This record gives sequence, structure tokens and C-alpha cells, in this order.
Amino acid sequence: MGKYFGTDGFRGRANVDITAEHAFKIGRFLGWYLTKHKEERARIVIGKDTRRSSYMLEYALSAGITASGADAYLLHVTTTPSVAYVTVTDGFDCGIMISASHNPFYDNGIKLLNSKGEKETDELLDMIEAYLDGKADPIPFAIDTAIGRTFDYFEGRNRYVAYLISTATECFKNIKVGLDCSNGSTWNIAKNVFDALGAKTFVISAEPDGTNINRSCGSVQPQNLQKLVLENGLDIGFSFDGDGDRCICVDEKGNIVDGDGILYICGKYFKDKGMLKNDTVVTTVMSNFGLYKAFESEGIKAEKTAVGDRFVHECMREKGYFLGGEQSGHIIFSKYATTGDGILTALMIMEIMLKRKKTLSELMQGFERYPQYLLNVAVKDKKEALKSEKLLSLKSKTENELGENGRVLIRESGTEPVIRIMVECESQEKCETLCKSLATAFE
Repeated sequence: MGKYFGTDGFRGRANVDITAEHAFKIGRFLGWYLTKHKEERARIVIGKDTRRSSYMLEYALSAGITASGADAYLLHVTTTPSVAYVTVTDGFDCGIMISASHNPFYDNGIKLLNSKGEKETDELLDMIEAYLDGKADPIPFAIDTAIGRTFDYFEGRNRYVAYLISTATECFKNIKVGLDCSNGSTWNIAKNVFDALGAKTFVISAEPDGTNINRSCGSVQPQNLQKLVLENGLDIGFSFDGDGDRCICVDEKGNIVDGDGILYICGKYFKDKGMLKNDTVVTTVMSNFGLYKAFESEGIKAEKTAVGDRFVHECMREKGYFLGGEQSGHIIFSKYATTGDGILTALMIMEIMLKRKKTLSELMQGFERYPQYLLNVAVKDKKEALKSEKLLSLKSKTENELGENGRVLIRESGTEPVIRIMVECESQEKCETLCKSLATAFE
């Protein structure tokens, strides 16, 4: 990870860690760099989520892009996967998503995608960081007819919605579906997709005001969706995050099915269809022990990567795998998308339910989750915190105590100033106790 760009873009508190000046300079560099490698001006497409600061960053980016001689195309409020889709299908040189994903409204971020709809290379990000720090040569301003233009590009988002609808092969008529849009990017997309496919939709957290994105809702806090499903007797519920690249499910009994459960259901289904290369699914090191046990019983192998959908996708691309994802709900279907896509994931789960003629709880049979506890600890310096002798000593002691009956994972977040501590073992109480003991190293 660099000074500004982490595993999921440049992220921080708006106008503190990430400012309009940063956005303008990023636009300046991209507009100049991408145009100088072409015979014609570069074309860059931009999407944003519903945060108040997203508008500020959108206009600063487009000003920088056009000042350097490239054209900016604005999708306005939309999802990260839609930006990736439009970038590829409409031949853009770069895609930009303005979002801090599941973070609170006062944070924001800038995610950069290349012309293939994938996360930009570290090499390009390093060049941008050098420019932001004044360590690169000045970039000339475009003049006269070389100055770029900004276009509204609603049609790109509409084509993405049509694409999502086209991936479904079953009618959802008479299926009662709950949708938690997290007051974020999916608020004006998810309902339209499910309504078009015939579902009876019940929608919550779809009234964004610029400050309520992810507030007590969405994939990180699906309790309201659980209540919605139970009180209305719904068949299933789907909860998305702020930029729409995650999905967490709630079954008809009100139970949460996270990314591991989704990988289990989809892994079994697509293995039976012969679509899993080497019968393999890509996971991260955060996936639950129970998932690997369930995979083993189904004859499915798992390949583990570092935490981050970027690493999952890189592994899938390099080895030709079809399915991969994270416990957090980033699920990638390489045949259909280059990024995690919450709505697409929901559609895949609906397809499997209808094809198998089973409820979500029935599809989860065979997956027994190991107790797991995750604790986030705020720190000033993540790298220094991980070097703490007290932490290393406590970690070694805990691992010896657990033996082969559990595990400890301690890592720095790629998106927030926190250290994440996870303990997995035979009881929830023990997981929590050991996790909190490890956290004392940061006091």
C-alpha cells in the first residue's frame, strides 16, 4: 500500500485526508497521462455514491481531467460495478468511482479502474502519488480546442441496469424480496432490477440525504433487514453496502448468510454445472473454517488470498477461476463481472433458489460455521502497531492455547486506520475473550 492509495483506493475523511485539491490533481494526472498515450483525447467515466462530499470530488476530478485535455463522462450516483461495466463495454480509458464503500458518510474515497474494469496497477498509482507530493514534473494545461469537455452519461448506467436484468433466466413472480440499499448507490437501481423481473419488493434505507449512507443499515448492519424479512414474511432479503459491490443475505427465517455462505451455495451449484475450473473457489484468509469443511465434503477446493477483493480478482484472472469472494460479501463471478457486484450476487442467489426449488435456509444445509469474533482497534500508525512486542507475545500465547482447534488473524485494514483482530475457535465466548485479550496490547 502507498501513502494515499490502499487496497481499495484513496480513502479518508473528506476535506481532511482527501480533499478537492487531491481530486483535481488526480484528474490532472490521469487526463494528461492517458491522453499522451493516445492519438486522440482520453475518455474517463466517473461514478459516485450518495455522500455529500461526493459531489465536491466529482466536480474537482472532472475539472482536472478536462484541464489536461481529456473528456469526463458523468454517470452520477451509481455503483462501483456499474462503473467497471461501463468502462469495459463503452471503451473508456479509465473508470473512477467516488466512494468510501461501507465507511461513515464523513469519509470518502477515489477508486481507479483501468480500461479492463480492473483495479489500476501499482505502477500507475505510484506515479500519481509522486505527482500529488510534488515529486514529478509539472503537467501542462490544455489550451484552445485541446481543452476537454464534460458530458452527462446517464445512458451508461441504464445499460448496466439492462445488463443485470439480462443475466436472469428465471422470473421472480410471487417472490417476496427485501432490499436494504444502505442509503447508498443501489437506492435507485436495485428495486428497478427486481421489479422488472417480477419480484414483489420491500425496500428500506433507500432515502439518501448525503449523511445517512451506511447509518445503522446496509451489509455491515443488516439487523433492520432481518426485522423486515420476519415481520413481512419475506422469502429472502439482500443488503448492500454504500457503493453496491457487497451483498449479505437474510434467509426466510431471519438468519444472516454472509459472503462465506454465498460462496458455499454458489460453489456447489456451479460445480454441478461444471463451471468451476479444477473444482476450485477463491477465498481470502478471513473465510470461516466451516466453509472449508463444507467445501471438502462437496469435493470443492479453495485457494486462499490476502484480504481484499483486488487480490481475489487477481488470483481468479491469473488462474482462470470462475468464482471467488470474501466473507464481507464481495463476490466475483468472472464470467459476468470484473469486480464484486452486490445486485448481481443477489440475482445469482435468486437463480439458484428457483432452479433448485429450495429456500435459502435449505441451500445452507451442510455448512456449519465455526464461532468467530472480529474486533477493530483504532491506532495512529498501523505498521508500528503490528510490531508491538506485547502483541506478538500475546498472539503466540493465544495460538499455543488454541493449537489445531482454532486460529488468530491480526492485520491492518486497507481502508481504515484500524487493526483488525480475528479469533476463531470452538466457542463464541472463548473467541470473544481471547480477542479482547489481544486488543489490550494496543492500550
